[in-house]
Amino acid sequence: MLFSSATFLFVFLPLVLFCYFLPVFKKGSPESYEMTKKNLVLCLASLVFYAWGEPVYVVLMLVSIYFNFNITLDFQRFPEKMRRKKTLFIFAVIFNLFVLGFFKYEPFLIENINRLFSLHLKAAALPLPVGISFYTFQILSYVIDVYKGESEAQPSLLRFATYITMFPQLIAGPIVQYGDIEAQLENRTVTMQKFSRGVLIFVRGLGKKMIFANAVGAVFSEIQGSDVHALGAVTAWFGILCYTLQIYFDFSGYSDMAIGLGRMFGFELMQNFNYPYTAESIKDFWSRWHISLSGWFKKYVYIPLGGNRKGTVRTVRNILIVWTLTGLWHGAAWNFVAWGAYYGLLLLLEKYVFSAVLEKIPKALRHVLTMVIVVIGWVFFSAESFFSAAAYLGAMFGGAGFTDANTLYLLLSHGFPFAVMTACALGAFRNPPKFKNERTHLIVQAAGYAAVFALCVACLVSDSYNPFLYFRF
Repeated sequence: MLFSSATFLFVFLPLVLFCYFLPVFKKGSPESYEMTKKNLVLCLASLVFYAWGEPVYVVLMLVSIYFNFNITLDFQRFPEKMRRKKTLFIFAVIFNLFVLGFFKYEPFLIENINRLFSLHLKAAALPLPVGISFYTFQILSYVIDVYKGESEAQPSLLRFATYITMFPQLIAGPIVQYGDIEAQLENRTVTMQKFSRGVLIFVRGLGKKMIFANAVGAVFSEIQGSDVHALGAVTAWFGILCYTLQIYFDFSGYSDMAIGLGRMFGFELMQNFNYPYTAESIKDFWSRWHISLSGWFKKYVYIPLGGNRKGTVRTVRNILIVWTLTGLWHGAAWNFVAWGAYYGLLLLLEKYVFSAVLEKIPKALRHVLTMVIVVIGWVFFSAESFFSAAAYLGAMFGGAGFTDANTLYLLLSHGFPFAVMTACALGAFRNPPKFKNERTHLIVQAAGYAAVFALCVACLVSDSYNPFLYFRF
């Protein structure tokens, strides 16, 4: 089920909200009873949400929840037996990584073994469970935090299940670390102000997705579907620039919708994007893009490996490991490995080779150079394979000439909306003017968001192109 679907907007969400806020008719019922009811509604609704597209894999998720819930309780049942606790911890990590690896990486592994050793092994070829990368990382954050003593093992199976399955961020993040939400599972409130703010954030995300991402995504799909060997350089660059906008508005729009929904249910979820296309360096870009993933890898991989505390050689090794894993997390294909290695090498060059030079370059030029690097990186990310990425890069750098037969048509028909979206991505409208009269401001704001929602519904009715890019991860 997509957030940007009529079923979700007009059936599922209203029904869940009604049940969630339905009073508990029990005289003198304690607050804990009310919160249990809310968690139960949210957990059951989340399982229905997931089962809508993945009915079989709900069982896999429930098994994973039950296993990790019990094994972390065992951490605290035997506090004096450190060897047993460590054994259980290693077993839990291996179990979770095995589940993720089997479903996501087994075909990739078998394919490469066959090529390397001229074998004919057959992969299981099972469909990838939607969102498995996201909820596995959340489970791992919980297991690691409890093992290290940074969080207490959750004594309530319902609260733990709610944390893992919570539908606003279940499919495509943000990746919520257990410590950030632990207290909210047991005690949270929803005020009218918080709820209304959540609605506005949700509508803003829906607008990013339906009005912006889908429009430029359709253009990129048209260009990507053309014969790459006949693409002019201008058309190829325009296509990948459209993808650059599409993936930002698509993923940040989903994150906004998740954050907005979270607030509507009383949760404060972390910001996942902070205008990444205004970055002036690669390091700055990754402090603004998919912030929850970068934070997860830093806390649970980079720092445990030693971070930058054990000399240059170890730091270089740690950065390359983290970014290779980041590429693999996004997809089981060599183009994703190349994408991760690309950023790892760039960050190393930025840190050890060009740091002094970059400080002397004007900010505007640093921004342009950063964006060129990011756009080239998206070629590997958007491609179906490493070789198709290489072919597209060849087109971008003049393999078939400067222009082609469709260049002028594409620029004239899509140039203006592309320019508007670019301005939005660069933060041109991040601080809209505010009326001095508070009531007038609220009325105008409400009218503006209502117009955005109406336009989204119109797009939903008339447009069949409505993918979410990060669902495949």
